[in-house]
Amino acid sequence: MGPTLSGLVKLQDVENRLRTAKSKLARCKRSVLMQENQIRTLQNALGAKQEEIQHTRMQADKLELELKTRDDSINKYRAALNTAKNNKEYAAILMELNTSKADNSKLETQILELLKAVESEQAEVLTIKQQIEEHSAKLEKVKVESEQQAAKYEADIQNIQAQWDEVAATINAGPLATFRRVADTYDGEALAMVEQQDARSQQYTCGGCYMGLTVETANALMTKDEVIRCPNCTRILVLPPSEQ
Repeated sequence: MGPTLSGLVKLQDVENRLRTAKSKLARCKRSVLMQENQIRTLQNALGAKQEEIQHTRMQADKLELELKTRDDSINKYRAALNTAKNNKEYAAILMELNTSKADNSKLETQILELLKAVESEQAEVLTIKQQIEEHSAKLEKVKVESEQQAAKYEADIQNIQAQWDEVAATINAGPLATFRRVADTYDGEALAMVEQQDARSQQYTCGGCYMGLTVETANALMTKDEVIRCPNCTRILVLPPSEQ
């Protein structure tokens, strides 16, 4: 294998290491973002729960005001019983009194249920606040670890990038530009190994897309030092080390 393809093989190795280091750096930074997003989600849930509590309390306050008004009516009915002029009037007032008492009992039940709901929601608020505190503490720890790891990965990237530039300087502009384009298409995997089905057959496939290749393509790679690309996936074809 000539200097062009040999250079591309070396460059592919460095490209793989460079992208791996960049991926580690990205994951390192994402860990901080994930913690921040979890805290933000909990804070939104906390705000929604607090609004729900406020709404429930307003409902309870409204019913308590209505209950107080009804209590005043009941007191008036009780006073009216003592001044009833006859049995018919007494019975009518007593019916109104009993109806008001029944309505008040329903209101008291509703108010009690609302207050229980507020108590339950307040417990949920405390739980959410505790979760926020726990995630906030974890965030600070993740930030410290992330900064330490990021510094290491950035140093690795700088070192590997220098190696990439060094190898790239040995490759002609045309093949290098092709490598860059194909690498961007396939997440860094610009090269594909030519695979022979078995030692006796003359059947070859692209190791990238597994489509068949002609014997002429394999022979050209054995005799020429030039970029030959898979007609299907467009990766740059190279022979396995045993056939180079």
